[in-house]
Amino acid sequence: MTRITVDVNDEWLEAAREVLGTDTKVATINAALHAFALRRQAREIVSAFDQVEMDFTDSAEAWRYGGGRDLGRLVEDARDSEAA
Repeated sequence: MTRITVDVNDEWLEAAREVLGTDTKVATINAALHAFALRRQAREIVSAFDQVEMDFTDSAEAWRYGGGRDLGRLVEDARDSEAA
């Protein structure tokens, strides 16, 4: 752990605390940093998948025991949630 002293905007800190559901300033800052690190990791994963051609045509019929889930909209749904 690194110990730092930093001036933080109180309104932003309170808003982040409400969103993250944390109880202390330290927990809020750590949770916010963790969330941003996860977001970057997710972008890197999506970028890796963007470089691979995926064809989900007939995916519902491709699973054993009478079919599975239709994955045809998987890419579009992921991009929609990424934009949000």
